[in-house]
Amino acid sequence: MDLSLDAREQAFRDDARAWLRANVPRGLGSSGTREGFAEHVAWEKKLFEARWSVVAWPERYGGRDASLFEWLLFEEEYYLAGAPPRATQNGIFLLAPALFEFGTDEQKERLLRPMAAAEMLWAQGWSEPGAGSDLAAVSSTAVRTGGGWRLSGQKTWSTRAAFCDAMHGLFRTDAVGPTAHDSQRSSKQRHKGFTYFLVPLDAPGVRVRGFARLDGDEDFAEVFLDDVFVADRDVLGEPGQGWKVAMATTGSERGLTLRSPGRFLAAATRLIDLYRRRPEPRLQGDVVRAWMDAQAYRLLTLQAVTKMADGTPLGAASSVSKLVWSELDVRLHETALELLGPYAELTGDAPDAIDDGAWIKAYQFALAGPIYAGTNEIQRNVIAERLLGLPKE
Repeated sequence: MDLSLDAREQAFRDDARAWLRANVPRGLGSSGTREGFAEHVAWEKKLFEARWSVVAWPERYGGRDASLFEWLLFEEEYYLAGAPPRATQNGIFLLAPALFEFGTDEQKERLLRPMAAAEMLWAQGWSEPGAGSDLAAVSSTAVRTGGGWRLSGQKTWSTRAAFCDAMHGLFRTDAVGPTAHDSQRSSKQRHKGFTYFLVPLDAPGVRVRGFARLDGDEDFAEVFLDDVFVADRDVLGEPGQGWKVAMATTGSERGLTLRSPGRFLAAATRLIDLYRRRPEPRLQGDVVRAWMDAQAYRLLTLQAVTKMADGTPLGAASSVSKLVWSELDVRLHETALELLGPYAELTGDAPDAIDDGAWIKAYQFALAGPIYAGTNEIQRNVIAERLLGLPKE
């Protein structure tokens, strides 16, 4: 890998750094609350107006035609400037890559620019009460009808669905295909008969029920669908090929777009600052390891981007990235809580809370990392079978 910057890349980084340092908002509420989410959306709109929202997208959709390497540079500057997590991430980081690969020209023209501009906000509709880690166990159905489909079922753990306009997700459309829990069928058979849909959350028959989390946020929701009509134009990819679309989305979620190295480089930098303020010699090695692990993840991602630039798909290697960033995130925040000692559990409204209680909230979110985007147990199986060639039994 050549990690040196050419003149264009250096100019791009300098421009991003200058704009972000002049414009990043301070003191936003949690994007998991309705009020805080509105503040984050306002920030996203400002990003879009300055053409920093989706820098690697084509200009016609609001981007800058930046390379993946330049996008990584932007992400580093974004988080080092203290900018907030992206409230639009379920659209721009998860759905958009699948739209670019499988979407029709009409879908791209209709959906991408409003997505980038935070005018249309997306939730992901994958998990179900009986289908969490095993996505092939999805049982929500879609039945063909005149000009479209009728969707029925339930989705759960839909991040930000309580505040969003639409949902993208997987539904079973082969009524006579393999059942979700038939353990006698091959993995390949169980993955057939799905179609990927784009569902307006204000459509008749949709009911969104938010529920509170332990950290006080309220953005998670269950989505109930009762004979909901979705037009043919809102099928992503071909009917029956939903698994292929979903796997492209998971590749983005696990491997590159959802958790860029910049996020963890910035967190490691904040951890070092916390150590300087609250030195604890026995934890010095853990702080150093967090910084080294963040740097290692950056190099791993740059290696992946280099291969992708040469036309090599990320594929099952995304599972390696997912293990690295999710476990790094947990270890880093565990170290922070140990440094904080008895102050670790104080939230932002407590008089003696350190860094406004941000570390405990980030730790609570980090604990979900080994679960969402496919549990780490499943990712280890993928690595063993598809990358190392080990037998299944």
